[in-house]
Amino acid sequence: MPIFYLFDFSSLWSPYFAVFLFFITIIYYLITVKYRHFFNGSRPLNKKQIASFFGFVTILYIIKGSPIDLMSHMMLTMHMIQMAFLLLIMPILFIHLIPAWLWRAMLNIRVIKFLFHHLTKPVVALLLFNVGFSVYHVPLILDFSKTTSFYHASIHTLLFCLALFMFWPVMNPLNEYDKMSGILKTGYMFANGVLMLPACALIIFANDPMYQTYSDPEAWLNALTLCATPASLSGLGSSSPELISLFNPLGVLQDQQLGGIIMKVVQEIVYGVIIAKIFFEWYRKDQEEAFKETLNFSQAQNNNDTFK
Repeated sequence: MPIFYLFDFSSLWSPYFAVFLFFITIIYYLITVKYRHFFNGSRPLNKKQIASFFGFVTILYIIKGSPIDLMSHMMLTMHMIQMAFLLLIMPILFIHLIPAWLWRAMLNIRVIKFLFHHLTKPVVALLLFNVGFSVYHVPLILDFSKTTSFYHASIHTLLFCLALFMFWPVMNPLNEYDKMSGILKTGYMFANGVLMLPACALIIFANDPMYQTYSDPEAWLNALTLCATPASLSGLGSSSPELISLFNPLGVLQDQQLGGIIMKVVQEIVYGVIIAKIFFEWYRKDQEEAFKETLNFSQAQNNNDTFK
């Protein structure tokens, strides 16, 4: 693929975004390590939280700062790979990278507390995320999001927040917020998978290209302005169908179908792992409770024998 020699370094690797993530890393260190004593009940970070943070930052740079971001404006397949990580994996890492004591401090802030109180209710969170995902992939909306960097970044940030709210009821680390039983969590995740199906099916089984961003030469070239430098774009020449074919060897329709399949497959894998985790935790708790009941019964019997 000619992407690596037709675009300059800044277009491919987004150095400013790398600097931004470096500052985010410093801020995370200052809050969770150096100045954590300002927070009530703070504890040192564990290995899972550290791994989650570096996994989050690394994935964020790969999907938003590497050539994958540039390619996401050329091919719907790469866009869906980007969406799969942004909406299905990174929210889970974000929940885990923040320790429980910091979550409690954040949830004491009035605005954050209000949002989480109302938007993480299971039915609300489920509908908001899946409706938001489906609406975003309506051709008019997705094409509109590619017109300016502000719209594009704002919509992706909103979708990430909705995904965070969606995962919160089953993934949050706070006992006071963990109110759903194992069976309800399992049903909740199944419902999420069902609600995402129509949007993916529409993309997979469409008979014609749906998005001007990936099929119209002018819209395609305009979308590249979101992350490519003017110098790189000038080297591409004028927009033409041949230019799209150069960067999308699959063909527009086949690329669209593959993108929908990838999104659904990744969703099934992620949700399947979560459901399995919920089931085993539910089974373990059930076994522990059964063991406690048996132990208490045995102790009661022993006490009765003692009194006799």
